[in-house]
Order: sequence, then C-alpha cells, then structure tokens
Amino acid sequence: MNDVMKLRFLAAPTDVSEDGVTVQAGRVLEWIDKAGYACAVGYSGGYCVTAYVGNVHFTRPIENGDLIEITARIVYTGRSSMQVVVTVDAADVRERIFRPAMDCILVFVAMDEDRKPKQIPNFEPADAETAQLAAGAAERIAGRAEIRNAMFGQAYTDAGTTPRETFRFLASPTDVNWGGNAHGGIVMRWIDEVARACAMSWCGKDAVAVYSGGIHFLSPIHIGDVVELEARLIHTGPHSMHIAVHVRAKDPRGTEWRDTTQCMSIFVTRDESGHASEVQQLVLRSDEDRRLDEHALDLVRRRASLSPLQFAEERKY
Repeated sequence: MNDVMKLRFLAAPTDVSEDGVTVQAGRVLEWIDKAGYACAVGYSGGYCVTAYVGNVHFTRPIENGDLIEITARIVYTGRSSMQVVVTVDAADVRERIFRPAMDCILVFVAMDEDRKPKQIPNFEPADAETAQLAAGAAERIAGRAEIRNAMFGQAYTDAGTTPRETFRFLASPTDVNWGGNAHGGIVMRWIDEVARACAMSWCGKDAVAVYSGGIHFLSPIHIGDVVELEARLIHTGPHSMHIAVHVRAKDPRGTEWRDTTQCMSIFVTRDESGHASEVQQLVLRSDEDRRLDEHALDLVRRRASLSPLQFAEERKY
C-alpha cells in the first residue's frame, strides 16, 4: 500500500506571475493538490475528493526554472478520510540544494463506485517523524472544526463596505478531474487569482499570498457550471491584507446557486528588498465591517493556538 508520493519537475514559464520571475501561489496550490491526490489514491486504491486544505504557509518564493520536489504523505486516517501532509522544496537546478518553499495539510475522502465515502484501512506510522506528524494532525482536528464553525457562522451581505472583487465564468473541460468535476487544485488557483486581484486593487501594487487556510470544499463544481467567486478584504494589519473568498456555482440552465468552497487568504506587497511593505489601513464604516474585522483577528488567534506540524530537523527554517 502506498502512503508516500514524490513528484519532481521544473517550474515552467507558464507557471510564473506577471513579474515573469516568481511562480504564482495558485499554481503551487495546483501542484500540492495533484501530489496529495496521487498519494490518497495510492493509499485508498480508488477515486478521492479534496475536502479541506489548510495551514498553507508560503515560506520563500519559487522562481521560473527552479527544480521542484513535492512530497505528499499520509499521516492520519479516519473511517474514509486521509490527512495528507505536503511539502514543497525548490532548488536551483544547477546546485540541487533544496530549500523549503511551502508546507500544508490536506484532507481527502475515499469514494466508492457510487461516489459515496468508503472505508479505508487504518494507517499506522512507520517511523518516528510520521508518528509525530500523525499526533500533530490528530491534535488539530478539534481546533480545525472550531475554525470551520467560526467561518461558516459569518454572514457576508451588502451591509459590508470594504473592497471586494468578483469573477464569473464557465468551468471548462480543461478544468476536469478524474471524477468529471473541476479539479480541487484548479479551484484553489481561481481562489488565489480573485483574492490577489482584490489585494492589488487595495494596495495599488503587486501582491503575493503568504498564507491560505480553511479551504473547505463543500460541493463539486461540474464542468459547464457557471462559477462565481467573491473576494472581500476584511482586515488589514500593518503589512497584511486578510481576504475572505467564497465560491458558488450553478447549472446555467437553472437559477439556484450552491456554495462550493470558501477560505481565508493573507497577502502582502513587497518592497525592493523583498520585505513586506506597509499597507493602507481599512476604514471600518459599518457594523458588518467591524464584525468581519474581528472575525479575521479571531481566526489569527485560533490558528496560533493550534499545534504546529513538527517536521524533521532539515525542514526547519
């Protein structure tokens, strides 16, 4: 039974952002979803769906032409779910000295032929590091549920006055996964794009994601669906922009929208030395603005209280 998947490839010019140098965060999110999916399928022996992505920390930029190594490994299982830790390392292809670029945790659910959750074998860690990661993953389950409830308990209405950005388009056949729906990684790239557009409209400069969390996949997006993404800036720190993104979809022949995905991302803009620059602060004009601002701060506090994932010594920054 396979519980580890490694991918290695070069970052391509088609992966980079407008600066022509660094890889866009949305592309990295696609990579980690593909690696995690391959790992989950290898373990469960069948089709899986992405249910959650969290704790996405972008620790250093990845450049065009870098050699990329992605490692996905099962660390914890439920009856039908698999928690997969994914790490991304990057190196100059000439030097081959890999350095950490990103790490995160994903949850996949194994599905049977009728697309219903199916039972999978219980996972037993084979080494000390995996056992340590498994313990950390188990400890985070309750805290993650509390964060999910806090996020789902918020209302986003027209009473909010803070900046927002909306994208709308059809899910195309090129977005399809092996189950006939939009790939989880593609959806995460869309989320990054709309959030980045919202951040850039506020700061007036290029913006990059440094964190993305609480990416909850609620229902699939079918090929041919109308997809609508709304990003709303809800909090600014001295150097950060906290952006909530909601995704919904509908059959173009119908009128009923369904919620499909939501998350929170944090963006910064950098100065010439590569450090985060100060950003203009939001003016909170309505009760909803103030409520969502406090919600963003509450999520920061809740995430800070979660036990960090404990990697081997060589992954410490």
